[in-house]
Amino acid sequence: MSNSENSRRKFIQQATLVGAGVLASKVSWSAQSYKRIIGANDRVRVGVVGFSDRHKASHLPAFMEHYKELNFEVTAVSDIWNKRRDEGAALWKDKMQRNVISCRNNEEMYDKKLVDAVFISTADFQHARHAIEAVKAGCDVYCEKPFAETMEDNRAALKAIKATDCIIQIGSQRRSGKNYHVANEFIKSGKFGDITMVELTWNVNQPGRWRRPELIGQLREEDTDWKRFIMNRPYEKFDARKYLEYRLFWPYSSGAPGQWMSHQIDTVHWFTGLQHPRSVVANGGIYKWKDGRTNWDTTTAVFDYGPTADPTNGFQVTFSSRMHNGDENPMEIYYSNGGELNLNTNMVSPKGGLNERHAAAMKMKPFLLPETSLSQVEKVVSSANTGGDRLTSSHVRNWMECIRSRKTPNAPVEAGYSHSIATIMTNAAVQTGLKATFDEATQEVMVGGKAFKY
Repeated sequence: MSNSENSRRKFIQQATLVGAGVLASKVSWSAQSYKRIIGANDRVRVGVVGFSDRHKASHLPAFMEHYKELNFEVTAVSDIWNKRRDEGAALWKDKMQRNVISCRNNEEMYDKKLVDAVFISTADFQHARHAIEAVKAGCDVYCEKPFAETMEDNRAALKAIKATDCIIQIGSQRRSGKNYHVANEFIKSGKFGDITMVELTWNVNQPGRWRRPELIGQLREEDTDWKRFIMNRPYEKFDARKYLEYRLFWPYSSGAPGQWMSHQIDTVHWFTGLQHPRSVVANGGIYKWKDGRTNWDTTTAVFDYGPTADPTNGFQVTFSSRMHNGDENPMEIYYSNGGELNLNTNMVSPKGGLNERHAAAMKMKPFLLPETSLSQVEKVVSSANTGGDRLTSSHVRNWMECIRSRKTPNAPVEAGYSHSIATIMTNAAVQTGLKATFDEATQEVMVGGKAFKY
């Protein structure tokens, strides 16, 4: 990070603290620093890394809700495909009513020192590497999930980010939902009892999910940078489908585990304090959408969670997903011996709990949770176009506020590192048909006695 970038970050932080009545006696402004802070120059300049559907449909409307109040602006768009680059710059120019610079790649954007923070919503396998580039340029980051699809990238990104003071928000927006915060507090209070099982499901019926047939014919190799796209993945010839429909193809994406399970498994880590599963097995296949994809359209994964040093204690988590029959209503239910916590209904209930009759038969005390509402439901949106949903809006705002305050955001990099371990373990089980475990010493996902790579 250059001295000028360090200074700008420090000035933004100090200006916020002074405005809040903190550090007022300790800050002395030079003429140059005064110019950087006052007026338009104290705006946080945001860049777009990858003008994707996710960015356009979710980040953009969320940002637009808060940017004026928090004094942010979008100043640059980086995308290696000229079509999306031009579309992104034009759209943001219209939204900001100012010039927005289009950049052929991230290096160009960072070298020109156009931004202080970035949204990253590129292909799944690129997120971690693009986060590394951003923090090395001194930028704060909103990074979409999955954070990483291999442990090599996961470890490298965690190390690079922890070596800086950059603010990193992982796009796990449940962490900014009021109901999820209440659920976390309720479980950690001990009132729920020990978690015995968690059921996670994510079912849709969308033949076109993750497909981009109308764009494939428009993408020419000479209009993008294929080598830059594949980054550190094994080289293969240009393939417009894998570029645009990467979620359907490994090693560019793990599919359902990285896209959907990463959201839900993150709440398990958050509510329990556990950082990863002890083991994962998976089964499934491509049962319906036989369109050339390699990632499954139907997946069931079973996890063993608990203290690594105490295999006698723990609980099971199941994740199931099908893409050929579903109501687009992801389910998350936590179970204890006293009942369930249902994050769809937002209720704690005694359903399935140990009632008096069964407890008496074993000379035990009954355990039935009281019917309790957690809080106002903030609906999880599972459709392909999420729009400006409340969870994402709250999450983007939290990131923006933390850029100002320099406080830890709701979904820090450690959350991304942990959910990536779980998704990589799941994908390792999918790809090999073997049980996946995690080696704490080497921080590697293990299958068949070997570290999982591709």
